[in-house]
Amino acid sequence: MSGSFGNVGFISTRIAGNDGVSLEIGKWAEVLERNGYKCYYFAGTSDRPKNRCMLAKEANFDHPKIKMIRKECFGKRRRPPRITRLIEDLKDNIKRKIYQFIKKFDVDLIIPENALSLPMNIPLGLALTDFIAETGFPTIAHHHDFYWERSRFLVNCVDDYLDWAFPPSLPSIVHVAINSLASEELSHRKGISNVVIPNVYNFASPPPSPDYHCRDLRRRIGLGENDLFILQPTRVIPRKCIERSIELVYRMRLRNPLLVISQTTCDEGSSYYENIKEYAESLGVRIVSIGNLIGPKRMKRKGGMIYTMGDVYQCADLVTYPSSYEGFGNAFLEAIYYKKPLVVNRYPIYITDIEPKGFDLITIDSFVTKDAIEKIKEVIGDEKRREEMVEKNYRLALKYFSYEVLENSLKDIIERLHGVR
Repeated sequence: MSGSFGNVGFISTRIAGNDGVSLEIGKWAEVLERNGYKCYYFAGTSDRPKNRCMLAKEANFDHPKIKMIRKECFGKRRRPPRITRLIEDLKDNIKRKIYQFIKKFDVDLIIPENALSLPMNIPLGLALTDFIAETGFPTIAHHHDFYWERSRFLVNCVDDYLDWAFPPSLPSIVHVAINSLASEELSHRKGISNVVIPNVYNFASPPPSPDYHCRDLRRRIGLGENDLFILQPTRVIPRKCIERSIELVYRMRLRNPLLVISQTTCDEGSSYYENIKEYAESLGVRIVSIGNLIGPKRMKRKGGMIYTMGDVYQCADLVTYPSSYEGFGNAFLEAIYYKKPLVVNRYPIYITDIEPKGFDLITIDSFVTKDAIEKIKEVIGDEKRREEMVEKNYRLALKYFSYEVLENSLKDIIERLHGVR
């Protein structure tokens, strides 16, 4: 990739942690940086290098005023005048800071990440849209989720804002969807042409071999040498359908298994976690959440080691991914990267965008079957079968979901944008 662009600005509500949007920003930035670009970040909160960041507290979707706007705007049909004034004031303030960000870092291409598709922060989306409309700024709008995909946004009093800015149809924007179903729906609803770029992983660089950190983590969560580490690498929210993983573990009846949930237990409230804990107890399934033990890098702290998600995957004997819906599936790619056997519920995007590629997986259709349990036992008990499975999956992911796939797509988009300004 080469040309007139040199500095790229990522813009989002939050660029921090292990959520799917932040992870993909990191991958895009890595691909851009290795092709000579410098990446900068504008967000409400960020864990990227401070000298590359500009923070605007109002851009965070957890800002008190932004949370109040969501509360007043969704699930209701009338918008109070005070909320309109607040939205407009915040929009103008954020827009002014976007102009400052562009000037400060001499940015000449912006990549809004979900800020123009999911209205978690309406003023940010409006500010971005106004800025792009006023400047004709070259923009790659990377859409991970759309508001019409989430039931909580369907009843609202901000249709005017959603029509204008989520996402906007402006000549200097190239729109990117992460799956084919979202791409088709965007074209149908908004008449906006777009490019599909799936989530990716750096499959050209194989993972390191497991080391003593894996043994330490297994010991720390109470696993014996021959016990099974069953990994649920997701947040604890209802659409992840963790009860299906609990049933899988219950019906396996193999080697004292432990179901390990990798992420926080309090996302979107604790009631779902309490429910699945009760379900696990009723079936006699051991379950543990280790979100407090995971960080962006290994480190020692008072009370014990902090591990990476890579360490967690290396420990796993089996990965469960029983979600009812995913925008694409970062955890799917991570399990393939670390060469782990994987149980997948056939969610819609899996059926349309992943399954046709020919991956060798254990699949279910919304409920656990005897056939799935038998396949799990076969894979866990037969090392040769397991090795063939994970190696085939790795080769396919290298072909279809690698950094090189992203690199080629970005090259084409950037060439299209060169004539915008």
